[in-house]
Amino acid sequence: MFSDPNANLSKLGLSLGMKVVDLGAGSGFYTIESARRVGPGGRVYAIDVQKDLLERIRTAGAQQNLRNIEVVWANAEKIGGTKLRENIADRVIASNVLFQIEKPEEFALEIKRLIKPGGKVMVIDWNGGSPLSPKTLFPSARAQMLFEKIGFKLDQSFGAGDHHYGLVLTRS
Repeated sequence: MFSDPNANLSKLGLSLGMKVVDLGAGSGFYTIESARRVGPGGRVYAIDVQKDLLERIRTAGAQQNLRNIEVVWANAEKIGGTKLRENIADRVIASNVLFQIEKPEEFALEIKRLIKPGGKVMVIDWNGGSPLSPKTLFPSARAQMLFEKIGFKLDQSFGAGDHHYGLVLTRS
């Protein structure tokens, strides 16, 4: 299977009322499904640098009567770049982002700034060895070290489909 976002999301332990930040929201699948799972009392922030993708997410959320989605045009590669306040999130999703960013350390520090102590981040990115993999990879071990270096602890690693790895880490 290419990747099953529903199965991946089940690893994150979302519950009603949570606040979730989807960094590099892209197509919006994680945003929309997270909005369903956290319910009307929760909130999902879809962050992306591409305005057209954010507009699609806004439209899809409205069509599905999901009023708990906020789209934010922002750059998560700099500290404070998401424009969200500190410790806002119970959960953060970073799917297919690490392989394409230039400043992974600042990206990880922005996640730390956003997430509450005890909150979790789910990182999903490309495995090597697949004909579909991009030329630039950010291996699982490197991603784990990046987050552990700034105070996160690995909860679990998992296969996030045939071409992706997944990590869930908790902020101490």
